[in-house]
Amino acid sequence: MSVIRPIASLLFVAVLVGLRAGDAADSRPNVLFLFTDDQRADTIAALGNKHIKTPHLDRLTNEGFAFRNAYCMGSTRGAVCLPSRTMLHSGRSLFRLDDVEERPHLGQTMRAAGYETWHLSKRGNTPHALHAAFEHSGYLNDREEREGGYAGRTGAGQAIEFLRSRDASRPFFMFLGFAGPHDPRGTNAEFRGLYDVDKIPLPVNYRPYHPFDNGEMLIRDEQLEAWPRTEEAVRRHLFDYYAMISHMDAQIGRIFEELDRSGLWDDTLIVFSSDHGLAIGSHGLFGKQNLYEDGMKSPLVFLGPGIPHGKSEALAYLFDIYPTICDLTGTEIPDGLDGRSLAPVIHGERESVRETVFLAYKNVQRAVRRGDWKLIRYPLVDVTQLFDLSADPHELNNLADGPAQAATVSELMSLLEREQDRWSDPDPLHVDDPLPAEVDVESFFDGDDNSKN
Repeated sequence: MSVIRPIASLLFVAVLVGLRAGDAADSRPNVLFLFTDDQRADTIAALGNKHIKTPHLDRLTNEGFAFRNAYCMGSTRGAVCLPSRTMLHSGRSLFRLDDVEERPHLGQTMRAAGYETWHLSKRGNTPHALHAAFEHSGYLNDREEREGGYAGRTGAGQAIEFLRSRDASRPFFMFLGFAGPHDPRGTNAEFRGLYDVDKIPLPVNYRPYHPFDNGEMLIRDEQLEAWPRTEEAVRRHLFDYYAMISHMDAQIGRIFEELDRSGLWDDTLIVFSSDHGLAIGSHGLFGKQNLYEDGMKSPLVFLGPGIPHGKSEALAYLFDIYPTICDLTGTEIPDGLDGRSLAPVIHGERESVRETVFLAYKNVQRAVRRGDWKLIRYPLVDVTQLFDLSADPHELNNLADGPAQAATVSELMSLLEREQDRWSDPDPLHVDDPLPAEVDVESFFDGDDNSKN
C-alpha cells in the first residue's frame, strides 16, 4: 500500500503560494477530480446503461453536468493511458508532449493558486514532474488493486484521510486516479452478486471478428480472449468489468459520504472522467487501441457550486478539463495550452467550443469527426470507414464505399489532412505499398511469438 508523502516544493511555486494563499481562499470551491482507468463512456446507469449499477455516479450525473462526447485524442504507443494522462495534466495535445515537464501542468497551476494539492494514482502513467508539483503525492500498487477484489478501496481510504487532516484554511485540489476497471479484474463476491453473467447484454456492435486488420491486432489487449470472440467470453469479461465498476462506485460513495459529513459537499467541484474507453467485444475487439467511439470516448461529469444540471453533445477532449477546472475555480488559465475551457458550454453561453475532433493511433489509424459524420482512415491497409453517428451511433454501417457519400468522404479526407497539419501529426494518410487488409486472425495465435506490445 502506497503512503502519501509531502514532496519538496519548487521555489517558484512556493513563492506563488505565498502570494495567493490568502486571496479569498474561502470563496473558491475545493476540487475533487476522480479519474478511472479504461472506463467506457456508456458505463453509468444515469447516462442510459440500465444494466450497470452505479448509484453514486448516478448521483453525480443526476445533479451535475455531463458531456456525452468527450474524447481521448489517441496515442502514439500501445499503452494509451500514458499519453492520455499526460495530455490531461498538461493541457497539451498528442503530438506536443515532448516538453511538458517544462511547461505548466495542472497540479502546479492549482498549487500556485493557493490550493493544497493532493495526488494519488498509478505509477508510470505520466511524467513524474507532473505529479511532483503536488504538495502530497503517492502511487498505488496497480496489480494489488486490480487482483485483490477491492479496487478503489485503498485510494478512497487515503482520500478520506486527507480530507480529515488537510489544512482547513485553504481550499484543496485532489486528483485521485483509480487503478480499475483495467484488467486483471479481481472482484469480490458482494459485487459479483449484483450481476447475472447470463443476463448481461452484449454490446450492440458485438462481432466475433474485426472485419479487417486495423494495424494493431496482436497487442496485449487483443490477446485477452481468443478469436472468434464468443458471446459467452464477452459476457464473462463484461461481468467482471461491471462488478469492478460497481465496487469502485461504492468507494466513490465513501468519499461523497465524507464530503457530506464534513459539510464540504456544497463547496466542492467534483470532476469525474476516465483516460479512454475499451472495446470488450465491440467490433470484435477487446482493447483501446482503436478509434471507434467505444475506444476513445470517456465519461465526463462536473458537479459543484454554480454548475447547472444538464447534458451536452458538444465535442470535447479530455485535455480540455485542465483549463475548465481553472475557469470554474477562478484560477488563471496558463498560456500555451491546447485545451479549451468547457465552462461556456456548462453555463449555456455556447453550444460547443470545438467543431471538430481529430483522433490518432500510432501510424496505423486516423479519424476525424465533424457534426454527426465520422471518418476513420487506416493508411497501412488502404481502408476508409465513414459513419453517420446520428443514424448509426455504434458504427455498424460503413458508408465510405458507396457512391452516395463519395463527396462526404472527399470532404472529410481533406478535413483530416488539415487537422493533421493543425495538430502537428507527421504520419501519412496513404502509403505506396499498402498491406492486405484481409487477415486470418485465428492464425495470429498459432505461433509462440505474441510479443507485439
